[in-house]
Amino acid sequence: MKIAQIAPFEEAVPPKKYGGTERIVFYLTEELVRRGHKVTLFATGDSKTSAKLFPVFPKALRASKTNLDLKNRESYKFLGVVKIVTALKNKNFDIVHNHIGWRIIPFAPLIKSPLLTTLHGPLDIDYQRAIFKKFPRLPYVSISKSQRKPLPEINFVGNVYNGIDLKTFQFNEKPKNYLAFLGRMSPEKGPVEAIKVAKMAKMKLIMAAKVDVVDREFFSKKVKPLIDGKQIKFIGEVGHKQKNKLLKEAKALVSPIKWREPFGLFLTEAMACGTPVIAFRRGSIPEIIEDGKTGFIVNNVNEMAKAIQKIDRINRRECRKRVEENFSLEKMVDNYEKIYYQVIK
Repeated sequence: MKIAQIAPFEEAVPPKKYGGTERIVFYLTEELVRRGHKVTLFATGDSKTSAKLFPVFPKALRASKTNLDLKNRESYKFLGVVKIVTALKNKNFDIVHNHIGWRIIPFAPLIKSPLLTTLHGPLDIDYQRAIFKKFPRLPYVSISKSQRKPLPEINFVGNVYNGIDLKTFQFNEKPKNYLAFLGRMSPEKGPVEAIKVAKMAKMKLIMAAKVDVVDREFFSKKVKPLIDGKQIKFIGEVGHKQKNKLLKEAKALVSPIKWREPFGLFLTEAMACGTPVIAFRRGSIPEIIEDGKTGFIVNNVNEMAKAIQKIDRINRRECRKRVEENFSLEKMVDNYEKIYYQVIK
C-alpha cells in the first residue's frame, strides 16, 4: 500500500523526550515500512524515519525558540494543515492516516485519498466535537473504548490500543523502594495528588514530567512548593534512557488522573518494565490495568495510599505479560493494517 502518515507538529518523530502521539506514529511508520509498504511521513524536518519524509516545518514547534507563544503555535498548526492538504491534492495514496485530529477534518473533501483519523485526545471538548459532528461518516479509530463515550454517533471503524516496542523497555524483577510519576505537570494528571499519596505512604516519589507553557503557573504555584528534593524529587522532562531507568527501578507508578484518559502510553511503558500501576478509575484505566493483577484501580488518594501497602502482592512478570499480549507495536500495526484494507475496500 501507499500510505501517508500525518504526525503532529509539536514534537519531532520520534520525540526526543515527551510526546505520546509522535512516538506512536514513529512505531507505526517504521513497522509499516519494515512490512514493505510505501510510507510518506508528513512531520517536522527534524524527524528521523525510514519512510519518505515530507517536512511540514523545519523543526518541531516546541523546539523552535520563536514559537513558544501558544497562540503563535496554533496559527502555525493551521499553516501546516494547509501545506499538507495542498500536497495531498496532488498525490495519490491508497490511504491517508491522520494523527492531528480535528484540524484537518474539514478539508477531507479536498483530499483525493480516503482519510482515516485516529483520535488521540479526549472527545469531550465542545469546539472539537462540533467539527467531528459535521463529518460523522468519515472513518475514525478510537484508542480505547472509553474514549468513545462522549461522541458515540460518529463512524468508528475500529478500536486500536496504542502499542510499544517491547525491546526498548527492560524488565526488572527487583525494584528500588520509591514511587514514580511520569507525564505532564498538568492538573488533570494529578501531580499534587501523587505527592499527597507519597507523603501518606511515607515513600520517596520521583517525578519526571514535561512543564508546558500552559502549565507553568500551575507548576510554580501548586506543585513546586511541595518538592523538597529529598522525599519528593523532580527530575524534569526525560529522554527514553532516563525514563526506562525511572520506570524499571520503581516499586510502582502512581497515576491519580483527574480526567478521562484516552489511553495513557506511560501506563503500558511502566508495565513493560514489570512495574505495577496504581491509578484512579477514570477513562481507559480499566481497559489497561488488570485490578489486583498488574496493579490497582482506586477511587481516591486514601485508597491509593492503602494500595501501595499491597504492591508486593503483584507479580511483576504478569505486568510485562499483559503488555506483550495486548499492547505490543506488532499487534497495533496488525490491527491498523486490517482497518486500512477495510477502509480502502
